Amino acid sequence: MKRDYYEMLGIAKSASKDEIKSAYRKLALKYHPDKNPGNKEAEEKFKEINEAYEILSDDSKKQQYDTFGHDAAGGNSFNGENPFGGGSYSYSTGDFSNMGDIFGDIFGDIFGGSSSNRKKGRSSQRRGEDLRYDIEVSYLDAMKGAEISIDIPKKETCSKCHGTGSKDNSAPKQCPQCKGAGQVRYSQGFFSFSQECPHCKGKGTIISNPCPDCRGEGIVRTRKTIKVRVPQGVQEGTSLKVTGSGNAGVNGAPPGDLYVVIHMKQTPGFKRNGDDLYTEVSISFPKAAVGSEIDVPVLEGHVKVKVPQGTQSGKTLRIREQGFPMLGRRTRGDLYVKINVTVPTSLTDHQKRALFEYAKTIGEIPQDAKYQSDNFFKKIFR
Repeated sequence: MKRDYYEMLGIAKSASKDEIKSAYRKLALKYHPDKNPGNKEAEEKFKEINEAYEILSDDSKKQQYDTFGHDAAGGNSFNGENPFGGGSYSYSTGDFSNMGDIFGDIFGDIFGGSSSNRKKGRSSQRRGEDLRYDIEVSYLDAMKGAEISIDIPKKETCSKCHGTGSKDNSAPKQCPQCKGAGQVRYSQGFFSFSQECPHCKGKGTIISNPCPDCRGEGIVRTRKTIKVRVPQGVQEGTSLKVTGSGNAGVNGAPPGDLYVVIHMKQTPGFKRNGDDLYTEVSISFPKAAVGSEIDVPVLEGHVKVKVPQGTQSGKTLRIREQGFPMLGRRTRGDLYVKINVTVPTSLTDHQKRALFEYAKTIGEIPQDAKYQSDNFFKKIFR
């Protein structure tokens, strides 16, 4: 059985209009969907108290309810036909943005002004949309920082009419259909709902002599070159915000922002991992055996690296602070150098004799062995 409306609002049947309004306001604040996201029970209570207030705040409907209760007008409840006249109605669950004048009048500036004022404000001015642009940045630019020019399609304020949308710069006129609200209201039973005005498309105003360049919109589509400063140490996926470089706003509203998303363009021979840089170099067997100082190429030039004696192929040497700058910090990452020891593919007879003598010193071949031919090594190392 449907609950009593007075019980829903927690008031006596003799309550005054101010008491009814005060009780409704308190409960609506408590159960409003914005304060109870995803709470179905609160959503149902919110609908119930709005239904109760719709009836009890109207003298005529309240009198009929006090006389006939929920069985007014032939026993119909509030599930289809309106028992107080005015035809049928429907209620959309989950969308409370168009509760009508009742909600705006009750809450005033608590939820941003009255219903009509909020809609008028949204329709007359609208901030421009944010834009996203993806760019590739080389390792060197990420290492040193750079200024990059990008060419993007965007919406700009019309330069011919200066955003007014009017050919002769005359002031816009109030829309005769929505009276400047940008919304038109429809009533269905004792509920009302609003929709964007089809005549002015939600602006609340109309242009009698539209600008030929923007066709009265005040905004044109164009391409613009924008310079973006890429900071040192920027990494894959970093988003750089360029304030005010998004699409133009409507009717003088501020523009949106531009977000430039960074992607790393890998340099051949190098690999990046966070702030560290990785590379590989090949050195000869003698240099690896006795140790040496070698030139290691980096993104810009070379660095000197000492290779310890006895370095094995595959060993990685760490050179501190030769990597990328750490974004927003004064320190840098490291450079990691993988050493590959190369084996000669061809030797002269003199070089082979030298290796033969070396092999004798480390016990690889007998001390009394004598170098004889090219096939000698193959025989003794089988």
